[in-house]
Amino acid sequence: MTQLYSPATTTRNMKRTLITFLSLSAALFVLNGCASGGAYLPKNTTKYDYENTSNFVDMDARVQRSVTCSGIQETRLPDGRLKVAANVRNREERRLQVQVQCEFKDGQGFALDSTPWVTLILTERGQETASFTSMNANAQRFTIRVREAH
Repeated sequence: MTQLYSPATTTRNMKRTLITFLSLSAALFVLNGCASGGAYLPKNTTKYDYENTSNFVDMDARVQRSVTCSGIQETRLPDGRLKVAANVRNREERRLQVQVQCEFKDGQGFALDSTPWVTLILTERGQETASFTSMNANAQRFTIRVREAH
């Protein structure tokens, strides 16, 4: 006996095919997401990490060309606070106006306190000393930061 064309049978087959296709697609989507997801390690963690590795940093490119530090003096006061002084030197034949600030840190490098920005006017090839004192005795490390004054 030959089977005749039945619209109900064709519709059922199309529904089964569609459900099977959607189920497989969803399963592949979920499996693909699980295979490539998850946590990632950070990249370039030491790139531009100067504030954690240096006691004196220039905050912008113009200051980097124009200003340097010729010496840093570190002293412990009788009450345990840290006092630092930096000789900030102008390397150019023009007068510069910069701002200097100190970030005091604990032994692990976390900021404890920051001093306000102080404006320094550096004459041609001149040098000025900027001094900073921590607010408490917990400061172990520091970073002196210099930026262009606007």
